[in-house]
Amino acid sequence: MGAVMGVNHATSGAAVWFAATAALPSFGTNAYPLSPAGVLSGAVVCAGAALLPDADHHSGTIAHSVPVVGRLVTAGIGDASGGHRHGFHTILAGALVTLLAVLVGRFLIDVPSLGATPVGPAIATIALIAFAVKARELVRTWSAAWGIGVLAAAAVVVFAPDNPTWFPIAVGLGFLTHIAGDLLTVEGVPSPTWPVQITPPKLWARTPVLNAIWKRNGYIAVPVLGHAGSWRETALGAALGLYCIYAIVIVVARAAHVSLTALG
Repeated sequence: MGAVMGVNHATSGAAVWFAATAALPSFGTNAYPLSPAGVLSGAVVCAGAALLPDADHHSGTIAHSVPVVGRLVTAGIGDASGGHRHGFHTILAGALVTLLAVLVGRFLIDVPSLGATPVGPAIATIALIAFAVKARELVRTWSAAWGIGVLAAAAVVVFAPDNPTWFPIAVGLGFLTHIAGDLLTVEGVPSPTWPVQITPPKLWARTPVLNAIWKRNGYIAVPVLGHAGSWRETALGAALGLYCIYAIVIVVARAAHVSLTALG
């Protein structure tokens, strides 16, 4: 099996966002405050973005997102990046996607009664949420997934954080979380030096354990999950799913407390 399951990528993306936003106050700073709605908005965007590297896979979640078009897009990305788990599974690709998200995040339109509205993030959110919802198998059809994406985009327009940097941060975190997940499998990912692929010395390549970390083809891996799709991956995905449920409960409880305090 060649890739971590989409459901686990999406779950890990949301989990990383929840963990990151929960950790910020521990550093003693309020430089990047997020409302409960902002935390949830970022989580779903991060979950969707965690599926983006598999846009180079002709049979991945994204390939099935839109009939014909989805496969054409993923085939084009795969060809341009050298195939699945090649150029689009690199730090360089993550940096470029994050830069694109920065530009998208700056696309604002002044809407009466709403003010500067994040139209760019809203449009991108439609796709990212659709990917995440379908990967989590929360709905059966892509039409339902896209419908939920539209509703989520409307929520982003209303509840997204005022600081526009939340969107590229969520996208970048999700993208890199995907790569980190694949790094934990036997198959590994391209080295950080890509497109320059450095292969190990012969002695390293012949040494057990070492050759599983820095592979003969130049890929790197920390294969604690074994092969992609293994029971260990499934167990980790389940644990992260439970963490996400816990985080959502905490965020919703905090939102309820804030609302009750405001009323009282």
